[in-house]
Amino acid sequence: MSKPIYILNGPNLNLLGTREPEIYGRMTLADVKSMCKERAKGRGLKIFFEQSNNETQIIDWVHQAIDDADGIIINPAAFTHTSVAILDALKNVPAPIIELHISNTHQREPFRHHSYVTQAATGLILGFGINGYVMAVDAMANMLEAG
Repeated sequence: MSKPIYILNGPNLNLLGTREPEIYGRMTLADVKSMCKERAKGRGLKIFFEQSNNETQIIDWVHQAIDDADGIIINPAAFTHTSVAILDALKNVPAPIIELHISNTHQREPFRHHSYVTQAATGLILGFGINGYVMAVDAMANMLEAG
């Protein structure tokens, strides 16, 4: 049986549904998890879905994924623009990495235009709202099927 896909979420994503709904929508992170589980099941994948406001916890999950995951989908949220530590952890992952953002960060404040995480990512999905998560699961499944 294959290893799970890690779906990791950074700071403030626990507030989905109430935080800036004009940008992030009204669906909760629990809704997103359910969508991802359903899509992954349909693609024959398992997921490990987590969120933390703590940078070190995200790094620990990335370290765990080095041996325990077939791929990582990561929405690092604000850590995108600040965390060399998450970048350094991701650079050790031999599996595909998809960086995901709900909003189009390039249409937002200038400080959001730079991503450290992109330097380790196999691919990038941004600006499709919550649906970006489902797109990321499909993209990961396609990459894994292609070998």
